[in-house]
Amino acid sequence: MPQTAARTTPLFEINAVDRRHYAARIRDFLPRDIVDIHTHVWRAGDFPHGKLGTGEPRTVTWPARVAAENPIEDLLETYRLLLPDQCVTPLIFATLPKDGNLDAQNSYVAECSRRAHVPALIFSDPAWGAAEFEARTRAGGFIGVKSYLSMAPVYIPTKEIRIFDFFPPQHLAVCDRHGWIVMLHVPRDNRLKDEVNLAQLLQIERDYPNLNLIVAHVGRAYCGEDVGNAFEILAGTRRMCFDFSANTNDRVFEQLLRCVGPKRVLFGSDLPILRMRMRRITRDGHYVNLVSKGLYGDVSGDRNMGEVSGAEADALTFFLYEELAAFRRAAERVGLTGADVADVFCGNARRLLAAAASGKTAT
Repeated sequence: MPQTAARTTPLFEINAVDRRHYAARIRDFLPRDIVDIHTHVWRAGDFPHGKLGTGEPRTVTWPARVAAENPIEDLLETYRLLLPDQCVTPLIFATLPKDGNLDAQNSYVAECSRRAHVPALIFSDPAWGAAEFEARTRAGGFIGVKSYLSMAPVYIPTKEIRIFDFFPPQHLAVCDRHGWIVMLHVPRDNRLKDEVNLAQLLQIERDYPNLNLIVAHVGRAYCGEDVGNAFEILAGTRRMCFDFSANTNDRVFEQLLRCVGPKRVLFGSDLPILRMRMRRITRDGHYVNLVSKGLYGDVSGDRNMGEVSGAEADALTFFLYEELAAFRRAAERVGLTGADVADVFCGNARRLLAAAASGKTAT
C-alpha cells in the first residue's frame, strides 16, 4: 500500500472504545495483507452543489452524511488509522455521479489508480454503445466496471429497474470478451430474493462465462428477510462472487458461506461510509443505523437512521469494525480455517484481480 503524506490534523478521531474493539475483535482475526474489493474515491470539487440530490431519489441518502469527499489520500489514511497492523490494497471506483460529473470522476479515479498503483473500475453509463464503453475502459486502464441502478433510463420507475437496465447486454459482452470485473449492486425492493434479480444473475453466469461478477453487499441482503430462497437457487452457481461490504448481518454471512464456500466470498468495505460511528439493527424487515444524537445532522426523516444517547452512544464504534466483527462470528460458526480467512480477505481478490488484468476468469 502506498504511504500517505503526513497530515497536520487527524482525518478522524480514534478513541479508547475504538481501540478496545480493534484489539478484542479485529486484530487477531485479520491476515496482514488485505484487498478491499469495494471502495469509492472522489473529490468535493467535482460536486459543487454537494452530493445530496433533489427530487425523488433512487437510492438511500444517508451515506452522503459521512464524508464530503474521499480522495485517495483519505482512503489510504483511513486504513492506516482503522487497520494499523494490516497492509491494505483497495480496488477503487467513483461514487454516484451528479450534475454531469461522470467523466470528471472517472478521470480522477484513473489518475489515482496510476499514481497510487492500485486497481480501478470505470463507472459506466448504460447509454454508451459497446465500442464507446470498451474504448473508455481501456483508455483509463480500468480492469472492469461499476454502475448503479440510478444510471437506468429516467422513464423506468425505481421499483421496476432491472440489472440489464444499467448493465446492458452489450456492455456485459465486452466484459466477457476481456474477462473484466463487473461490480453489481442489485436493484429492486426485494433485493437478493427478488425473482427478477435471481433470474438475471443466473443468466449472466450462463451467458457471460468469462466475466468476473461480484455481487456487492451480499446482494443487499442486510436483513434476514432479504434472503428468501436465494441461496437455494444460487447454490448451483460456480463462478459469481459476493462481497459483504456495508453489511453487518452475520446470519446472512453464514448462509452465504455455507452456500458458495469461502473461495467465492470477498472482503469489501464500501469506504468511506464505513467511517460512520454506528451500530446496525434490523426492524420490521429493514435496517436501521443507530448513531449518536446530532452527530450526523437531522436524520429524523430517514427510515434507515436512528439516534441514541448517553452510554449507548458512547459505546458506538466504526461501521467497519461492526462489519468485520459480524463476519468473524459467521466464520467461527461455519468453521473457517486461517487459510480460508486469508482467502476471503486477500487471496480470492488477488486471483480475481489478476484474472481481470489478464483477460481470464478467476478460478
